[in-house]
Amino acid sequence: MSNSQSQHKKKEEKIFNKGPGLFPEISKEAKDLLNKGYIEDDVFSSSTRNNIRVSLTTVVKHGRHSTSNIAASYKNATVGIKIDSKSQTFSSAVENGRLSNSNIAAKYAYKNATVDVNVDSKSNLSATIGFRGQFLPSTKTTATLKLPAYSSSKVQTPNLSIMLEFQYLYKHNALVTSLVLSQSPSVSLTATIGNPTMAFRMKAVCKTGHGFTKYDAGIHLANPNCNASIILANKCDLLKASYVHRFHQPVKIAVGAEITRRFSTKENTFTVTGSCKVDQMTILTAWVNNHGKLNTLLLHKIRHKFSLSISSEFDTKALDKVPRIGLALALML
Repeated sequence: MSNSQSQHKKKEEKIFNKGPGLFPEISKEAKDLLNKGYIEDDVFSSSTRNNIRVSLTTVVKHGRHSTSNIAASYKNATVGIKIDSKSQTFSSAVENGRLSNSNIAAKYAYKNATVDVNVDSKSNLSATIGFRGQFLPSTKTTATLKLPAYSSSKVQTPNLSIMLEFQYLYKHNALVTSLVLSQSPSVSLTATIGNPTMAFRMKAVCKTGHGFTKYDAGIHLANPNCNASIILANKCDLLKASYVHRFHQPVKIAVGAEITRRFSTKENTFTVTGSCKVDQMTILTAWVNNHGKLNTLLLHKIRHKFSLSISSEFDTKALDKVPRIGLALALML
C-alpha cells in the first residue's frame, strides 16, 4: 500500500470514528458543492497560530466593490472587520459620504471556553460564551446575548434576546436543545440516532402562542466514497434528496445530484453538480439545474498566501442577458 493510500485510509478511519453528528450535517457535502465559495458566500476565513497573522479579503460582485474583510490573530485571539458597500468604485467603501455597513468581530479561546463578540454599524451587538465538557463529558454549553438597534422613529427599550443552548454528542446519539428568551420565546430540540454511516435526525421548534413552527426529519447514509440523504422539511412541504460520489484517482473528483419537491406549489428542481481538484492549487466547481441556471467557480491559490476566486452565473434560457460575475481576492500576510 502506497503512502498516499495509507494516509487516505487513516483519514477515513478518523472521520468515521466520530459520532452521528447534528441535523445541519445532513447533505452537507452536497450543499458545499452547490453553494460553497460562490459569490453569495463570505469567502473570508482566518485560523489562529502561535504568531501574528493578518488576513485581507475583498469581494467584487457584478463589477462593483461589495465586501472587504480584514482579520488579525495572535495565539488564541482573533479580531476581524468586515465592510459592505454599494459604491461603484472598487477602492471605496463609502456611499454618499457615509459607511454603508460595517462589522467588527472578536474571538478569544482559552482551554475549553470561547468568547465571541460581534458589533455592526447599526448598533447590533451579539456576544456568545461557550464551554466544552464543563459540566459533563461530550457536552457543549453556550449562552448568546443579542441586542438589536434602537428604533429611529421613537425612543424605546431595545429588543433583548438571550439564547441558551446545550449540546450532547456521543457515539450513537446526539442531542441539542435551546431556549430563546425574547418577545417571542421559543424552544427547539434536535436529536440524532445512529452512527457516521447511517443516522436518523429530527428537529422541532415551538414558539409560545404559535405552537410548532418547524419540524424536520431526515436520514443520512454514507461510506468513504459516497453519501446520500433524504430530508423532509418546512412542515412536510419540502422534500429534498441528494447524492454525492467521490473519486480519488487519478485526480480528486466529486459529482452529485439533488432533487427537491415543494408540495404546496408543485415545483420540482433537479440539480447536477461536480468538482475537480486539478492540482494542489486549483479547484473547479460547477452546477446546473433544470431551470437553466448554470454556475461555475474557479479557486486558485498562489504560493499559499494569495488566493483568487472567480464565479459566474448564466441563464441558459436567456442567453441575451449579461452573465453575473463575481471576483474574490484573499491575502494572508
